[in-house]
Amino acid sequence: MDVCYNKLLKLLIDKRIKKTELRKMTGISPNTLTKLSNNEFVSMEVLVKICRALNCDIGDIVEVVQSPDNNAALSSSKTILEQ
Repeated sequence: MDVCYNKLLKLLIDKRIKKTELRKMTGISPNTLTKLSNNEFVSMEVLVKICRALNCDIGDIVEVVQSPDNNAALSSSKTILEQ
């Protein structure tokens, strides 16, 4: 499973907040902002800081998605189980 922060990016656009403004509002590091931009894992603490700053719920900023590797593994697992 992977994470996707497209919802966060859309929310920032809707609220007309730049990523650098978000960083200042939350106190997160530039490296963490880069991780968010690259859909990499960040700590729950970071996600909570963002939710507080944007007055939203965690589901409004992040979603868990299937990774391409996971899809292949699931398909082969299904095939094995069906035999």
